[in-house]
Amino acid sequence: MNDQNCGHVREEALSKDTVLRLLESEGDGLKELYSRADRMRQEHMGDEVYVRGIIEFSNLCANDCLYCGIRASNFRVNRYTMTVDEILETVKSFESMGQTTVVLQSGETPGLDDGEIGRLIRAIKSETSLAVTLSVGNRSREIYRFWKDCGMDRYLIRFETTDRRLFARLHPDCSFDERIECLHTLNKLGVQTGSGFMIGLPGETLEVLADNILFCRELDLDMIGIGPYIPHPDTPLADEPNAYAGNEEIFYKTVSVLRIVNPDAHIPATTAFDAVFPGVGRDLALTRGANVFMPNNTPLQHRKDYLLYPGKPCVDENADQCATCVMMRIEAIGRKIGRGPGHSLKIRDKRLQ
Repeated sequence: MNDQNCGHVREEALSKDTVLRLLESEGDGLKELYSRADRMRQEHMGDEVYVRGIIEFSNLCANDCLYCGIRASNFRVNRYTMTVDEILETVKSFESMGQTTVVLQSGETPGLDDGEIGRLIRAIKSETSLAVTLSVGNRSREIYRFWKDCGMDRYLIRFETTDRRLFARLHPDCSFDERIECLHTLNKLGVQTGSGFMIGLPGETLEVLADNILFCRELDLDMIGIGPYIPHPDTPLADEPNAYAGNEEIFYKTVSVLRIVNPDAHIPATTAFDAVFPGVGRDLALTRGANVFMPNNTPLQHRKDYLLYPGKPCVDENADQCATCVMMRIEAIGRKIGRGPGHSLKIRDKRLQ
């Protein structure tokens, strides 16, 4: 087999060596990698791009992850927490903007307590037709089950890296095993489960990157979110550049290989791609394997206070402006807006255990 021609690679045959060779694609091989990923996206996921609006409802965080702009030790951050009513009011505008999912994201600390989050989920499910995704960090099985009973559809919690030493260095307040146990718990509860990783953390090697991609397949994820590591000036890693600095094409190679290895997972074109490639980053990700777009619907007065990395796009635009831009970008690449919740293709196989 010609290692540069991924068009003949069967998904089930992708070994680590094959993944590494695909990540090293150049020239015609790179063009074929992108083409193959886009074809596989179309075959498995269709041409619809599901638009899932994010509300970053609190930037309070108890953790001190070394790369994160809202880490607990960053005293330059103006902290905030939206109320349940403020969040609900924001959510009510989603459907008119073609958005079928709300993603509720915060730092890993109870900006809202678990009961308030449950009340919010119930309100959203009773007053809208939106799917609800939460991304608020590690919680117990009991809390995850409570939120599922309230109507939570999906949960996102990224493992960030499979390199245990690197994970321990970057996450002094969390263990790798605890993070993975949360993912297994969510899956067993029948929650659509999302995870993912950063590309190019300081100390990462191409072998680790290949392991990250294959680990997503091992976890059998419903959603996989990835994006380039971008150093934040107010963190301990401020002077540590992306491991692939000068080779930013690897970010898109990763999206494409991820699609080939995980053909039936939802893969968003994350905002970090626009930070590295302003104005075109997410568009290119959508043509190279991604199928979800996640505009920022956080109220304008809070957006500059939720900067996980510098250069984050859309911090000066309101929700209507972002929504209009999203529609234009999706239509410009010949795709159509997804209708309905865009649930996991694997949802029929999930059972409560």
